[in-house]
Amino acid sequence: MDQKRLQSGIAGLDTVLDGGYLANRAYLVRGQPGTGKTTIGLHFLAAAADNGETSLFITLEEPVEQLKNTAQGLGLNLWSTTFLDLSPTTDFFAQVQTYDIFSPAEVEREPMTREIVEQIESLKPQRIFIDSITQFRYFAADAFQFRKQVLSFLRFLRERGATVLFTSEDSEAAPDDDLQFMSDGVISLKLEQHERSLQVSKFRGSDFRSGQHSIQLTSTGMVLFPRLIPDIYGHSLEMETISSGIPEIDELLDGGIERSSITVITGPSGVGKSTLGSQFMKEAAGRGERSVIYSFEESRETLLRRSRGINIAVDAMLEQGTLSVVQIEPLRYSPDEFADLVIKEVEQQNVQIVMIDSLSGYRLSVRGNDLVSHIHALCKYLQNVGVAVLLVNETENITGDFRATEIGVSYLADNIIFLRYLEFKGGLRRAIGVLKKRMSNFEKTLREFEISRYGMKVGQPLNQLHGILSGFPISTKEIVE
Repeated sequence: MDQKRLQSGIAGLDTVLDGGYLANRAYLVRGQPGTGKTTIGLHFLAAAADNGETSLFITLEEPVEQLKNTAQGLGLNLWSTTFLDLSPTTDFFAQVQTYDIFSPAEVEREPMTREIVEQIESLKPQRIFIDSITQFRYFAADAFQFRKQVLSFLRFLRERGATVLFTSEDSEAAPDDDLQFMSDGVISLKLEQHERSLQVSKFRGSDFRSGQHSIQLTSTGMVLFPRLIPDIYGHSLEMETISSGIPEIDELLDGGIERSSITVITGPSGVGKSTLGSQFMKEAAGRGERSVIYSFEESRETLLRRSRGINIAVDAMLEQGTLSVVQIEPLRYSPDEFADLVIKEVEQQNVQIVMIDSLSGYRLSVRGNDLVSHIHALCKYLQNVGVAVLLVNETENITGDFRATEIGVSYLADNIIFLRYLEFKGGLRRAIGVLKKRMSNFEKTLREFEISRYGMKVGQPLNQLHGILSGFPISTKEIVE
């Protein structure tokens, strides 16, 4: 049976939770100070206001006025929320209250419990946020009593029809393993090396999207970017061939690259990788198709100026809406944020070709995470929705020691086009060849090419040269002699 879902107030989080919180359950939001636990609760309560539901905020730490100011600053409307302030007041310090005979737990627990019960019985809230339940530990004589009290408390709230979010301060001194067992779901927040993430490790009665998901705390609250799982996007691969517009390159590729394919264009710096990718986009623009270049290295203006200089009419393409050039600062975007940016562009603008320039810049955005898994997920998503993907890969060696890629993404490619520098008779020349083409045959020879103000010019197969991949070719005539 379908169970009622409650929106979290955070679009990305609802995606991770497969539609939102299950009603009449209790969920633990855990993490170190400053990770965004209270912010999740404020979104939860604001969503109640949007849906016309009653809600209750039980605060045991921050004063109500401060919480209201925070919510107002984020633009979150809590008009339907009642606040129950159980945080310490200034009177406790000013009057130097001490407990000579009874423990603080015995003195303070009973009036606090009475306030909570009275408020819930009169208000009958549909949503309750408790920040933070860690304070309840100090009202229990030992761990057994704490566990028993929290279990009883959560059961009391659920029996009255409430969906509960409660936070805990996770630390080595006060671990919250017991709270994780007692909750119906666990949401963990982390802040590591200036990177914020959210992970759901438990969600009773429902599926959820596993893994760590990037989050940002902004001026309007929390923004979550679900980690991309390409399997959920089904699409049959399209075998239509996309021409480069240059007959000699199409001959190398047996007609061109296929739609829904992943093509790695690899070679050393300055050899013409981005130019080759732009050539496919130029031809696509002539068919009225939209392409996007995500530039991690060159500035947008530099890329446009270079394209103009080699007879690629970028200005007309931009004006007609057949090309978009997006400059990406890799240290600003996490992989999940970048994937979200690409997905929105593809789905909203009907994009047919996406070029990522380059994988070296993309690696910076990963910042220690698994590069291959992130680029795999993004490329497979694009492939599943019928987009042709061009990955620009820069190799370190100018000549010699030929490698297709140096970061282990060759397996992902349907096509690998490599560009090389050649040192021949005291001059530097360029060659292009195809190393792999999964969906059709391809030409096994290499061709020399030039890039000029008239565009990219590709010659006939270099049958007269031997040892091209070494970077130091010799004439076949010299071998015979």
